[in-house]
Amino acid sequence: MSQWAFEPARDLTLTRKERRQSLRRESDLLESGCHLAWALGMRAYLKLWHGLTVEGREHLPLKPPFVLVANHASHLDALLLAAPLPLTIRDQVFAIAAEDVFFEKTSRAVLATTFLNALPISRRRATPKALSEFRQRLVDEPCAYILFPEGGRSRDGQMLPFKPGIGMMLAESPVPVVPCHIDGAFAACPAGRRLPLRRRITIRVGASLTFAEVKNNRAGWVDVAGRLQEAVIRLAPAGSMVTSSVAKAAEE
Repeated sequence: MSQWAFEPARDLTLTRKERRQSLRRESDLLESGCHLAWALGMRAYLKLWHGLTVEGREHLPLKPPFVLVANHASHLDALLLAAPLPLTIRDQVFAIAAEDVFFEKTSRAVLATTFLNALPISRRRATPKALSEFRQRLVDEPCAYILFPEGGRSRDGQMLPFKPGIGMMLAESPVPVVPCHIDGAFAACPAGRRLPLRRRITIRVGASLTFAEVKNNRAGWVDVAGRLQEAVIRLAPAGSMVTSSVAKAAEE
C-alpha cells in the first residue's frame, strides 16, 4: 500500500500579489470552493441565457493532462470551454489569460484567479523560455489549459491566424490537444460590450491531436499552429466567418 506524502504548496512562500502572478499558483480551500460555485453558476447561466449546446462532447477528456484550443472573439470564450468539463478537475483546469488585460489591476487579478483559475501569459514575451514553465507544469502536475492561439480576441468575429506560440508549448509533447469551435459568442458579447446579449451559442468539439512527432523548432511550431488552425476551421459551420488572412494562408 502506498503511503501519503505531504509536501508544502509550491506557492507557500509567495505574497498574495506574487501568488496571483505566479505560474506555480495552487488552489487553497477557499479558492476551490469559489471555483466550484462559479462553475455551477456559469453552467446554469450559459444554458439558460445562451442555450449553450455542446456537439462532440465525447471528445472532451475526463482528466488531465490536455489542452483545449478554440477561436477567440469574446470574453465569454474561456467560460464556455470550461463549462462542459468535469467538476472534479476544476482546480486543475487553467485558462491562460493575457497578463496586460487581466493581471495588471488588482481587482481583475483577484477575479481571474479566484473564480476563473486563470494563469497570466505575456503576449509580448511569448518565447520558448517564457513558455517552458507552462509546458513543464502541463506534463508534471498534470493539469489542463484553455488556450486561444490567435493571441487575442477578434474585433470583427472573423478568426485570425494561429500564432506559433502554441507550438512552442506542444511540439514533441504527448499531451492531447482538443480543437473546438465556438459559434455565437461574438454575437452575444463582442469586444467592447459589457453585458452579454441573449444569443444562442454552440461549441463543436473535435477529436484530439498529439504532436509528439513534431520537432521542437521554428518549423515544428508553425506546423503545430497550422494543423490546429485547420482543425478548428473544419469544425466551423458552413457560412461562418474566416478572415481573408487565414484564407490566404491556406491557399499558399
